[in-house]
Amino acid sequence: MSRIQVTFAKLKQQRRKALIPFITAGDPSQQLTVPLLHALVEAGADVLELGVPFSDPMADGPTIQRASERALKHGMSLRGVLEMVAEFRKQDATTPVVLMGYGNPIEAMGWETFARRCAEVGVDGVLTVDFPPEESHDAFEHLQAHGIDPIFLLAPTTNDARIQQVAKLARGYVYYVSLKGVTGAGHLDLDAIAQKIPQLRKHISLPIGVGFGIRDAATALAVAKLCDGVVVGSRIVQEIENSTEQNVVANVGKLVKELRLAVDQA
Repeated sequence: MSRIQVTFAKLKQQRRKALIPFITAGDPSQQLTVPLLHALVEAGADVLELGVPFSDPMADGPTIQRASERALKHGMSLRGVLEMVAEFRKQDATTPVVLMGYGNPIEAMGWETFARRCAEVGVDGVLTVDFPPEESHDAFEHLQAHGIDPIFLLAPTTNDARIQQVAKLARGYVYYVSLKGVTGAGHLDLDAIAQKIPQLRKHISLPIGVGFGIRDAATALAVAKLCDGVVVGSRIVQEIENSTEQNVVANVGKLVKELRLAVDQA
């Protein structure tokens, strides 16, 4: 079993929901990414999503766009992100790490090289925003060959045929985008999520994580009642943006502890 599978199996036994925070690698600096990852785990994160900064994101709102810009300005690269995971693994051999980003940097490295390097450093899953199931077969084969879980996105507009395609390819968990929009949008519709999740469960046996638009503990609790995991990105990245390098680790840890307490109430 992969680390992701083990984590969700334990949570299911405990009747708990996963908390999946997202940060952008290299933001606010390359030196602080690994300490932030450890702080997220200490605060109660179950799975870590680590964003690979990219110059032309299509799914990210302004907050995460600015984080990518800051990280790229600091010289962040895909190879650098993989080195950060290797550094994180020196102290943490159990928390799953999922890389989230876009296809261009991976294509430039080559999927075989990328997948092999992911396995070497301890990456557990890869979510490539702009690789739909129809375009993912070569990538899927390389990831699977190296024991890396391909994570796929589903959206409010996803029909049954596409859900079935994703169900065949996905491993680890499925990420349901809770709204029609970009990360950090403020128009989360809980009723719509409650209506969509049963449609997904008809075809998907994997855990379902829900993200986009979850900005506070109350919303995290409400979403956790509907799914298997809660993904929080923009709110955490906003905390990083509004903090100093001296207090950012403490501030992010405090925020994630609040989210953890809320999710556990579900």
